[in-house]
Amino acid sequence: MRNYFRIVSAIALVVGSSPAGAQQATAPKFDRSGVPDTSIFAPLVFPTPSASRAASGAPGAHYWQNRADYDLKATLDTGAKSVSGEMVFRYTNNSPDTLSYIWMQLEQNAFRKNSLSSEVYSQGSRWNPGNFEGGDKLTRVEQIVAGAGGARKRVPLTIREGETMMRLPLAEPLAPGKVATLEMAWNFVVPEHGADRMGRDKALFEIAQWYPRAAVYDDLRGWNNDPYIGQGEFYLDYGDYNVSVTVPAGYIVAGTGLLENPKDVLTAAQVARLDEALKTDKVIHVITADELKSGAARPTKSGMLTWKFRAKNVRDAVWAASPDYQWDATNYKGIYAFGYYRPSAADLWVESADMAKMSIQEYSERWFQYPWPQISVVEGPVSGMEYPMLAMEDHSQSKQGLYNVITHEVGHNWFPMIVGSNERVYMWQDEGFNTFINTFSEARRFPKDGDQMQRAMGERGEVEQAMRTDQDGPVMTPPDRIAEPLLGISAYVKPSVGLQLLRQEILGPEAFDETFRTYVAKWAFKHPAPADFFRTMEDASGHRLDWFWREWFIENPHFDQAIDGVRLVSKGDTNNVLVAYGNRARGVLPIRARFTMSDGSTQDFNYPAEVWSTNTLRYIRVYSFVGKKVAKIELDPDHRLVDIDRTNNVWTAP
Repeated sequence: MRNYFRIVSAIALVVGSSPAGAQQATAPKFDRSGVPDTSIFAPLVFPTPSASRAASGAPGAHYWQNRADYDLKATLDTGAKSVSGEMVFRYTNNSPDTLSYIWMQLEQNAFRKNSLSSEVYSQGSRWNPGNFEGGDKLTRVEQIVAGAGGARKRVPLTIREGETMMRLPLAEPLAPGKVATLEMAWNFVVPEHGADRMGRDKALFEIAQWYPRAAVYDDLRGWNNDPYIGQGEFYLDYGDYNVSVTVPAGYIVAGTGLLENPKDVLTAAQVARLDEALKTDKVIHVITADELKSGAARPTKSGMLTWKFRAKNVRDAVWAASPDYQWDATNYKGIYAFGYYRPSAADLWVESADMAKMSIQEYSERWFQYPWPQISVVEGPVSGMEYPMLAMEDHSQSKQGLYNVITHEVGHNWFPMIVGSNERVYMWQDEGFNTFINTFSEARRFPKDGDQMQRAMGERGEVEQAMRTDQDGPVMTPPDRIAEPLLGISAYVKPSVGLQLLRQEILGPEAFDETFRTYVAKWAFKHPAPADFFRTMEDASGHRLDWFWREWFIENPHFDQAIDGVRLVSKGDTNNVLVAYGNRARGVLPIRARFTMSDGSTQDFNYPAEVWSTNTLRYIRVYSFVGKKVAKIELDPDHRLVDIDRTNNVWTAP
């Protein structure tokens, strides 16, 4: 007890008054009058566990999600720049509720005049260009029901459209475990720039958000019928897709799924090259520049050809078509990796198939095996957008730049195509996670440009600068409520930095990687909410992380560690050093301190963030050094943490 009181007395001498700026932090409050604990370490209240979602973060014993299967047919009219579509849609109700209607998404309506999208984002922006008049025109909506004597009959449905959503009242209630079958036909004019998620460039078309898609009905919100404005992305159920795309005979088509009829749309030589690509590590030119130039690229030059694709257990299907596409192919463990690009982009895109291959290899080996038979990257006007098995990217300015976009969009096949989070509300749960895994892939492809830790340091620098200028916000903010300049930090970079801190500074790489893989495996092809992620990470790692979730994802505190005071007391050849570490903002992080001695030697001391739990303003340590004097103490010397003011991080002996 004697040593304890000696330390307390020394603390009073060193830190008699609070330093400037310390009032920004909040000490824990344990008020017996019942006043809530408002500290960063207060217990975080998660939703009550249920039969659907367990307290461990895993899907519950009675977890359910509905299913949406589609047979889709599309015809491209290149003269009218329009798409006509038909579909048979089967919706399986796995919920415990009887449904009397289905909500479906009509995203093309964002490109109508006077749409909500055009009101939020100015005319002429990439969301709603100029005087373009778009939107879905539905020509048939029917439900197939059983008639007299078991015959099937079509019942026209009277729909109600609202912005980008459509309410379909069912001809008969859909009981749990039952399937509703609907048929629809529609058409739309393809926008030149469809929110940078689809569009056209001369003869090239990238077609997405092109068919009525079922909204998700889940155990958390019921129908997720938020309108599509343009900034947030999509939340969709899984199912099987059969897609037929009819285009002029001169066109080459890339699509979600595996090409089912190669012999109908390719020459015999091209089919042979496609087969060869599965047997070699090299990139095979399936359709060459010479064939495009000579006209030998297509089996027929007139009329229309239909390309057929099949995809299982995906949440969407898209396609791209151009008469000028070169097509390269390689494989990773029997999975095709395709690159489609015009000759004008060949200088960089000649490596695109290999870039796609390396991307799925990296993410498969590190996190979760890629589950589908192919991955395609397609060049065109869209700067970067992801879909199951197909990613859209523009030409780019360098190989590094192209790879960074390709590996980002391909990475989205893990988040949210495998782990199907709700992008419309929690954009960070796919963009942020994907940005994090990209740092490993980018370092793998171009190690000379910086390893994974160096790339993570660059992202931390971005977050620090955003915090210094108050250009940041809470990560949990829905994307449609984030001003566009802040979206990159809030939804992409800040959550990526958070995961990096969790990996390197809090859990450790081995524990984090195992835990993160557990999350991916538990929620593959399911719909996790943020609480499911938080709970899984705690359950699988063995760490309570209320403080971290609160500061990094829910609130928006800043971070500023400091050395508040140092006292030196020497006795013989023993030098005692009392250090008062200060926390001058609400956010807490581990302490990383480096002591430099007068002889030039150094010693590092690291403490977990939980040392701030009893006093978030100050943490005191006493050190003893025999035969050595401390010349300098520096906090976070390697810039591994986030700190908005590093001028208070260094103490130098007088």
